[in-house]
Amino acid sequence: MIKQFAKLGLILAAFSAVACVGLAFVNGATEAQIAANASKQLNESLTGLFPAASGFEDVSATVSSPDPAVKFDAAYLAKGGSGSLGLAVKASGNSYGGVAIVLVGVGKDRRLVGARVLDNKDTPGLGANAAVPTYFVDKSSKTTFPGQFAGKSLGDAFEVKKDVVAITASTITSKAITKIIKAAGDAGSAWLAAAGGN
Repeated sequence: MIKQFAKLGLILAAFSAVACVGLAFVNGATEAQIAANASKQLNESLTGLFPAASGFEDVSATVSSPDPAVKFDAAYLAKGGSGSLGLAVKASGNSYGGVAIVLVGVGKDRRLVGARVLDNKDTPGLGANAAVPTYFVDKSSKTTFPGQFAGKSLGDAFEVKKDVVAITASTITSKAITKIIKAAGDAGSAWLAAAGGN
């Protein structure tokens, strides 16, 4: 009886070892592809926010969040032929289903150029609609949740259900992403003002 348990234990240990090695191999094989996809998504989002930009300079070390609940992952100065066009801030903060990551573009006129939700783990069909390009908070104008921030003045209140249209049945997600966008916009605008429009 003891020998049978020992034999079963060894078989189970062998299967576990093989499974762990297999998972490690799959992780190693896909890690580079995941990083490449994330880099491609970021570059496409940067270009989407600043289509006239000739390039982007990483200025992450010089931009800091005014809100301890919002973390800045990166910041990029959009460069054009006659100087800077604005600043894009990649920011993250807690939402309903975990951390949400948003790329926020701000112009030199204290207005948002736009916002892109890069990652959102909120409930599919509800909060996850923040990142769905075919979900519209305003169906008549086909405006998405992040789309409503394009051209928005940083002097606005940024209050969900007042000057920000919420995602249906997803107030927590709407407030969380709005908070991230406002913090990134304020910091980006302050940085641009201090840099003197370079």
